[in-house]
Amino acid sequence: MALLQARVKSILSGDTLIITNQKGAERTLSLAYISAPRLKREGDESFAFQSREFIRELVLGKVVQFQILYAIPTTKREYGRVRLPDGKDLPDLIVQEGWAKVREDAGKKEDDTDALEYLDKLRSLESDAKSQGKGLWAKGGQIENSSEVSDPNALVEQYKGKKIEAIIERVLTGDRLIARVLLTPSKHVQTMLVLAGVRAPATKRTTPEGKEVPAEPYGSEAHAFVEERLHQRKVKVELLGVTPQNQLIANVLHPKGNIATFLLDAGLARSNDQHVTLLGNQMAQFRNAENAAKTARKGVFTGATASKNAGIQDADFTVIRVQNAETIFIRTRAGEERKVTLSSIRQPKPSDPKQAPFGADSKEFVRKRLIGKHVKVSIDGKKPASEGFEEREVATISVGGKNIALSLVEAGYASVIRHRRDDDDRSPEYDALLLAEESAQKDGKGMWSEKAPAAKQYQDYSESLQKAKMEASVLQRQKKVPAIVDFVRSGSRFVVLVPRENAKLTFVLSGIRTPKPARQSGEAAEPFGQEAYDFANRRCMQRDVEIDVEDTDKVGGFIGTLYVGRENFARALLEEGLAEVHAYSAEKSGQANELFAAEKKAKEGRKGMWHDWDPSKEAEQDEVEAPTNGNAGTNGDAAEVAPRKKDFRDVLVTHVDETGKLKIQQIGAGTTALSELSNAFKAFHLNKSNDTPLPGPPKVGDIVAGKFTLDDQWYRARVRRVDRDGKKVDLTYLDYGNSETVPWTRLRPLTQPQFSLQKLKPQATDAVLSFLQLPTSEQYLRDTIDFIMEQTEGRELVANVDFVAPEGTLHVSLIDPKVSSQPEGSINAEVIREGLAMVPTKLKAWERQAGDTLAKLKTLQEEAKKERRGMWEYGDLTED
Repeated sequence: MALLQARVKSILSGDTLIITNQKGAERTLSLAYISAPRLKREGDESFAFQSREFIRELVLGKVVQFQILYAIPTTKREYGRVRLPDGKDLPDLIVQEGWAKVREDAGKKEDDTDALEYLDKLRSLESDAKSQGKGLWAKGGQIENSSEVSDPNALVEQYKGKKIEAIIERVLTGDRLIARVLLTPSKHVQTMLVLAGVRAPATKRTTPEGKEVPAEPYGSEAHAFVEERLHQRKVKVELLGVTPQNQLIANVLHPKGNIATFLLDAGLARSNDQHVTLLGNQMAQFRNAENAAKTARKGVFTGATASKNAGIQDADFTVIRVQNAETIFIRTRAGEERKVTLSSIRQPKPSDPKQAPFGADSKEFVRKRLIGKHVKVSIDGKKPASEGFEEREVATISVGGKNIALSLVEAGYASVIRHRRDDDDRSPEYDALLLAEESAQKDGKGMWSEKAPAAKQYQDYSESLQKAKMEASVLQRQKKVPAIVDFVRSGSRFVVLVPRENAKLTFVLSGIRTPKPARQSGEAAEPFGQEAYDFANRRCMQRDVEIDVEDTDKVGGFIGTLYVGRENFARALLEEGLAEVHAYSAEKSGQANELFAAEKKAKEGRKGMWHDWDPSKEAEQDEVEAPTNGNAGTNGDAAEVAPRKKDFRDVLVTHVDETGKLKIQQIGAGTTALSELSNAFKAFHLNKSNDTPLPGPPKVGDIVAGKFTLDDQWYRARVRRVDRDGKKVDLTYLDYGNSETVPWTRLRPLTQPQFSLQKLKPQATDAVLSFLQLPTSEQYLRDTIDFIMEQTEGRELVANVDFVAPEGTLHVSLIDPKVSSQPEGSINAEVIREGLAMVPTKLKAWERQAGDTLAKLKTLQEEAKKERRGMWEYGDLTED
């Protein structure tokens, strides 16, 4: 019979092949006269796998020639010989290598001379293999092969991160395979593998009831694609995880790469979101391959329409309100406001008793990072109205280049929504969100913690005059108390929260009066009342502010000054023409100069309520006398300011606090006396007879001797806070200005008159660097503080005192005499040059007098902007 040609599709055992012709028709061919060990589900025969492997590696996928020698009529099974491309024959070669035996009954009914001669040849080859101990004739050969994995998770954990050899025995669908995993040379496991990261269309199948279910579109093509490339091929597998059905999830690596990537490239599968946490960053490659197939409209994406433009992309907005951890109100530069929901995340569920306690913390997390900030917003799509929810725009909001939704999930303050496969209205960083959620859950962060957060209960001190007076007495002793504006009632009336006091207050701006807005729909507002309310809402709502309490009103309101970004907000209202000065209150607050000057500015600009102002009607009030500042002329923008004078003093910077404010010592008689006092102080405390503890628990405000941690020396100090449970105190060292927390055991009474404050006043003086507006960003502010400390630490400097504030704070330009002798070469200028501060956008009167200095500083500022230094690295912060 003539030789025929076929391609070897698979090998069933060492003596049986599946071959296909050019049309794909399959044919089973057994090698004549021989028998090889069998692969069985209940356990392989000895050497069965090795025998099959020998022939598989020789012929799989190759085009061979074959000849049918005989067939069994009852089974119609065909037996023959196969010639390999290199000219060698089977079964000759397999018998020669000892991987098959010649059947004992071979040739008994044979009378063909050629056949009998061929059988003699095979028996001779078998005899040689047997004598040499080849193949089946060797000892051992048993491989433990299990078809069940008793503990899939343990198996994954054992082989995690390792590449294991495997042979794909069968392709079930485009994403499910039966593989023989070669765990060790003598231990195999044959099991199903699910391709990691992809979901292929289903193939045709039959239900247990016998009903045929047709294949999904491109299901057969996906199956054929994988089968052609993997069937009975040796591959590498990486075990990643386990499905809910206890099937192993794995990367299957063809010699040319991950088969899942090729499936996606061909458009024969989609990415599987459920595997993101198993694949990590590798998922990005799958998404790229899927998107390329979508763009090319391949396979399952043939009828796909081009991705719709969801909306604005990477646009600039300002965050004006945080409703909750997932819902944000934003405003464009043109003033247009819109509400968006963060894409693909969900705030802690109020209905879930475990998650609900974290709702307030999650909202505060977002508020701190976004309120009032310039952000980048990309609209990712819309969620239709459902379940009582209105239609919502979903968006990605980034601040400082970081997706706020990702930050929330990383902190454990939000969960990730599981989208439907066809839901494209999702975050572009969806994979990163899933990974962050898994990490937060693993680390027990936020709402994944076993411990609920401590509930924060604010006490409303404005509900009665008695409570207001009690709390006011506490707040009046503190200057510029940190607070949060929780609600805006009018242009000058707010509800504020003071976290460190657990206090809720109604706060009224002193020194001004604003027109009233409409309190309810249909009610008329006073002229410019609504504008004042809107201005306050934009500038103050949910902002971190500082309050300086002066008094209380008759109904429990707290009267005082509110600072937004270090700016007196009453002044801002006056400058916009949205308030007028209340003369008595302004004089009482001590800020009359500043407030009258701001009002005058608005009048001259015909702003707001002064749009029709007639100066002739106020001729009698052309001048308002201002209080003087003892060291720098008048204090306030409305007053005449004396020309700038030079007031040089030798100083040491002893401390820079977390806000950038300085403590300085003026070198001279005071520091000489301090040196003498320190020596005496040291000698006093070295004497064991003076080693006397405090007579009782320390109290806030006590003047004590404190032992500084870094050098174990004693210094004069004031107690700022007492922790009775931990028996610790917060101290401020009076002669240096720095603070620390120490145990009570490091305190001594300071009752000796020779060390008293009457003998030598505290030598640390409050100071700030003139003409600088420090960054509000924590990161840049930290860089600024580090730079100032680097430039000043341990150096004797010259300070030009530019201004002395009413409370005594010195505004100084610091000069290192070894570097420069002029104010223009100051450390202040270097801070500007490095992009670590900016020239104030709103100048005080005394600052405007320094025109030349300001001009030079602005030149340095422009240089820093151009070079993208420090706070300017992402562009100009001052642009609105």
